[in-house]
Amino acid sequence: MSVKLSLLALLVERPRHGYELKSEFDRRTGNSWPLNIGQVYTTLDRLERDGLVTRGDEDPDGRVVYSITEQGRGEVRDWFANPVVMSNPPRNELAIKIALAVTLDGIDVATLVQTQRRASMAALQDYTRTKRGADPDDLAWHLIIERLIFDTEAELRWLDHCEAAAVRGTSRRRTAQQAAARVAQPAVVRAVTGEQA
Repeated sequence: MSVKLSLLALLVERPRHGYELKSEFDRRTGNSWPLNIGQVYTTLDRLERDGLVTRGDEDPDGRVVYSITEQGRGEVRDWFANPVVMSNPPRNELAIKIALAVTLDGIDVATLVQTQRRASMAALQDYTRTKRGADPDDLAWHLIIERLIFDTEAELRWLDHCEAAAVRGTSRRRTAQQAAARVAQPAVVRAVTGEQA
């Protein structure tokens, strides 16, 4: 998530102080990704250093008000004009957890997947309830909650895939182990039992 560009976009509307930027960001994104106020001020310092905002005077309450520069407006125009490139997707803890689980002995992947499926299904139900209770005129919040719903639905489909792949992998390992055991049996035992090599 680009905090830098989000703050700049909010400053396009009008000058604001840090806490107001945080509050507006949180409100417009439905508190889905709440910003830390320290992160807001650190980002504002970098934006000022880079010539994208200017620090104004303090308002009557002692808060510093920031304004966007023309260069900052150009950054916002470019951000909205260009697609978000997922060349470096964020780390996904669940994908890492399952990838490691299938490579380690003693991990019950099916149980892991079922436990995650229950948690993901509960999250999906929460998101759906939240959507039903949301203000129908708040388009921004509806778009965010729908993205969360779609992401969770995709996660559930991926968990189904993981479970099926784990079952296939277990079956192949069992077959390979049985074949290796047969090859290891002495020829005499195979002759007595009539089993083919």
